[in-house]
Amino acid sequence: MLNFPFWAIAQIPVSSNSSASDVPINIIEQPTTDEQPTITPIRPTNNNELRGIWLTNVDSDVLFSKQRIQQAINRLKRLKFNTIYPTVWNGGYTLYPSKIAEKYFGVEIDPNPSLQNRDMLAEVIELGHEQNFTVIPWFEYGLMTEEGSELMRQHPEWVTSRQDGSQVFVHGENNQHRLVWLTPAHPEVQKFLTELIVEVVKKYDLDGIQLDDHFGMPSELGYDPYTIALYKKEHFGRLPPENSKDPQWMAWRASKLSKLMRKIAKAVRDVKPNCIISLSPNPKDFSYSKYLQDWYGWVYLGFLDELVVQLYRDNIENFTRELELPKWQEIRQKIPVAIGILTGLRIQNVDMRQIKGQVKVVREKSFDGVSFFFYETLGNRDASFESLFFAPATRPDIKSIASARS
Repeated sequence: MLNFPFWAIAQIPVSSNSSASDVPINIIEQPTTDEQPTITPIRPTNNNELRGIWLTNVDSDVLFSKQRIQQAINRLKRLKFNTIYPTVWNGGYTLYPSKIAEKYFGVEIDPNPSLQNRDMLAEVIELGHEQNFTVIPWFEYGLMTEEGSELMRQHPEWVTSRQDGSQVFVHGENNQHRLVWLTPAHPEVQKFLTELIVEVVKKYDLDGIQLDDHFGMPSELGYDPYTIALYKKEHFGRLPPENSKDPQWMAWRASKLSKLMRKIAKAVRDVKPNCIISLSPNPKDFSYSKYLQDWYGWVYLGFLDELVVQLYRDNIENFTRELELPKWQEIRQKIPVAIGILTGLRIQNVDMRQIKGQVKVVREKSFDGVSFFFYETLGNRDASFESLFFAPATRPDIKSIASARS
């Protein structure tokens, strides 16, 4: 069953003269007149540009057969993309056969019939590498899982809570998504997630791994018994503050997430030193206040090799203003920083003029590229995307940006 990527639309304000019911239900393809470029493109500097796209099992069937994967990769090669981020961890299940998932909660692979008796990730890596793509598996759900998943049933003690004891976050058009979050402070959670990621790094000839904004914890959480007991142990028996936004309480919980990030980074590099550790977060302040994710600190601590910042805005002024903030300048001296751009959702069409305008701004501000969310919403707009990526480009890495900016 296909699911609705509710988290992406949370960043997109609905215009004041429309309501949620006015949003189109299907991705509407652009008319042929919209295929003509309406914005003069700015070429990337040094022919270095990350051109990524996320491949999901949400409102998309691209991962559900080897033939579809092959067709998608052939198409993306023709359109001059260079990086693929296929989801491998969604809903509390792996989309590849996982001995670690089987060990911890008894289910080796997501029960979707289209994923059985095959290894989707091996197929993406094999076919992607044949066409010289960088393939970076995306652990989409991070510390999040569905309430009814086998993971939660087997390990209810891993799930964190609000102060009133509630755990569930309800999302979706029909409230069909009931999500819970694992506490990053719990050593067994740390062990599980680290082992899950290391398994992929050891087993597959991948180029990197990616986490995103779900590798965090909503800031109203952290009142589960384990986390409370740990806080009391480290604070002379004092209970955590009742105010979930208390600065010290925020910083303490964020530090537990950072400790987990440190473990993952070290474990990955111990196995494969050249493995790219990618993060696709929200902008800095929102990431911390919403998800306790201090990715800015992670860059300075050397945990990350690239950022692909989700900037899902439907207003070009707001989009531009964010990219003009001074905070980006220092970060971009350390690692490549690309921008995640929304190309559509099942319930929202994104006009090609908006996509082109945002890519133009990214290049004007000399960021290191873009990644589009998500494959299915490219629609039948190949001519427009070809006009954005007019020649092949090499994806940037830490060495290339250091030489270009020194």
